[in-house]
Amino acid sequence: QVQLVESGGGLVQAGGSLRLSCAASGRSFSNYRMGWFRQAPGKERDLVAAVNWNGDRPYYAESVKGRFTISRDNAKNTVYLQMNSLKPEDTAVYYCATRPTGTTTYDYWGQGTQVTVSS
Repeated sequence: QVQLVESGGGLVQAGGSLRLSCAASGRSFSNYRMGWFRQAPGKERDLVAAVNWNGDRPYYAESVKGRFTISRDNAKNTVYLQMNSLKPEDTAVYYCATRPTGTTTYDYWGQGTQVTVSS
């Protein structure tokens, strides 16, 4: 049974940094793509960053390019989202998700972690 558990959210001032973690378990993810999504109140859930488990094909939404970095630690089966230069508009619930490479639908989701950026 696949489990994704996020951590690392919190309250930070604008310009600050946070690192989100997503601990993955339940299967081998070597042929999977890992993504970080976010959903602000009243808005749709959007893909923020993604990467294949082997590190290939990193993706960043335009709104976070140059500020966010997605990475993974294979030994710990953990994916990270380093968020720098945070802005109030980054405030959202952040979700980790995964799907097999070559597919388009993210099958497994974490419970989410709240990130609040104060101005």
